[in-house]
Amino acid sequence: MSAVLVIGGSDSSGGAGLVRDVATLTELGTQALCAVTAVTAQTDAAVLGVYPLPPPLVREQIVSALASGRVRAIKIGMLATGDTVRAVTDGIAAHAALPVVLDPVLAASSGGELLDAAGRSALCAVLLPRATLLTPNIPEAAALLGTPCARTEAELLEQAHSLLALGPQGVLLKGGHWQGAEAIDLLLLRDEPLQRLSVRRSAHVLRGTGCALATAIAAGLAGGLALPQACAYGKRYVTGMLHRAA
Repeated sequence: MSAVLVIGGSDSSGGAGLVRDVATLTELGTQALCAVTAVTAQTDAAVLGVYPLPPPLVREQIVSALASGRVRAIKIGMLATGDTVRAVTDGIAAHAALPVVLDPVLAASSGGELLDAAGRSALCAVLLPRATLLTPNIPEAAALLGTPCARTEAELLEQAHSLLALGPQGVLLKGGHWQGAEAIDLLLLRDEPLQRLSVRRSAHVLRGTGCALATAIAAGLAGGLALPQACAYGKRYVTGMLHRAA
């Protein structure tokens, strides 16, 4: 069985974060190893508290998990602070061959902040260059770049290119916040044509879809899929997840 190390925060509501990551990997038949970055108190409607773990402890969890030799891919979610971003970067440094899917969790769907300003700067400076794939939604892409949200596909593509210039091997700019009957994600890889991953938009809204998508992509990479195929695999998983919840 392939294994994925998921790095992120706990969510007491069970809707997102590590709970969603582990549930996704279990459904996909992939083993989960975990490193907790923060404990949050959340409901489906609000973030009530965010308590980052000490960065040295975060790093020790990562080093210990990777020492097992079972991990074939890494998925990174909520990081909370700049010190934690640097601890995670340091913890994975000795495993440059492992693919890393980075979901830039900046805020909860209810609006509570989950990565502070120092964390956003550190993420762009030190962690993005290590990422195999960055998976922002439209507001996250704009926030990372310090620009307004894109209003056209041309602006979306421009932002994807700007994020790619920060160092990741690929950017999957998710279209869930866009309008229209189709939910279209833009996949931009270095020296390859733009790819569009499109499915009919679901009327159902569900927390944790971003976590599930990034985790499912990591599972695909751990199973040996190439990056474009892993992204399609993750998209199919989330589409089914929304269908089952409707």
